[in-house]
Formats: sequence, C-alpha cells, structure tokens
Amino acid sequence: MNTHRLGKTILDYRKRNGMTIRAFSQASGVSTSLISQIERGQANPSLSVLELLAKALNVPLYTLFVSDLDFDTLISRKKDRKRVFRKDQNHIVTDILTPDFMKAHIQILSMDLNPHSKTTTSHYVHDQHEELALVLQGKVYVELEGEESLLEEGDVVRIPPNVRHRFLNRTDEGVQVLFVLVPAIV
Repeated sequence: MNTHRLGKTILDYRKRNGMTIRAFSQASGVSTSLISQIERGQANPSLSVLELLAKALNVPLYTLFVSDLDFDTLISRKKDRKRVFRKDQNHIVTDILTPDFMKAHIQILSMDLNPHSKTTTSHYVHDQHEELALVLQGKVYVELEGEESLLEEGDVVRIPPNVRHRFLNRTDEGVQVLFVLVPAIV
C-alpha cells in the first residue's frame, strides 16, 4: 500500500467535505495527530482506522484505495465486454457496459431478450439498487409486483428497490433493453 497516495486521497476527501482535522477527528474518533500523519504519508493505518475514516467521510472503504486513474479502465470496448448468459443460454444475453465495473457506483447493462422468452421464471428484486430500463429495440412487457405493462422502443421504466420485477418478450422479434442501476439512497 502506498501510504503517500492513501494519505493524499484521505486529505482530498476531507477537504471536499469542508472538514478541519479537528472536526474530522471528532467525527471519526481518530486522533488529530494520527490523521495528520496519515495525510502526510507518515503512518500506515490499520484497517479498523481506515474504516472509521471512511465512515466519517461518508465514502465506501475501497474508495480510499482508488486514487490513480488508469484511463484505459474508463473505456468499455465492445470486443472486450463481459457477457452474462442465463443458465440455458437460450433466452437472454446481458453485456456489462460499465467500464471498470467493480469500481463504478453506477452499472450499465445491455440485454438481448430472445423471442417468446422471459428474463426469469420467478422475479428479480434489488434491495441495494434502483434500476432504470430503456427499451432500445422491440416491444417488451415489464411485470412489476405481478402487474404487466407493455413497453415500446424509447419507453423507460423506473424500478425502485425491493420491487419484484421481470421482463417478458411475447413477440416473434428480439428485444434490446438498456439498464442503468444506481445505489439506493438510504
């Protein structure tokens, strides 16, 4: 772990939050002297200290370690995308469109739903994400808590957290849907 880079990241987050070292110390329970040493790259904090600092900064812990941008990871090339298939590989194919998927706070997926198929026999429920779905091509039914609505090209559906949902293609044509998943605001 590069302590200088880590310290600079923590300092940047603290300043963005408009916190003095004293206020940051009070919010985190970490001494001002240790915070100062960490920010100057002169201390190697424990994981428990980093958890306290991340919580006080209101950021996920892993973001403290993401300071260098590799610009190649910010681009998702079609030829390099990861594809996710359903078990039978007959009904849907999902492309993960989000560059650097594991580090992003937003997830963008593209789904191809084959004719006369559905996304799942039961339902999806996202407790941590809100979802938007944009129909790019074709017509598809969205089922929300057992109620179906027909969506056509250009239509968008918002699916709040904890809403049971699935998509059904009852046509002879394939359907393409773009999904955007964002963390739920708690």
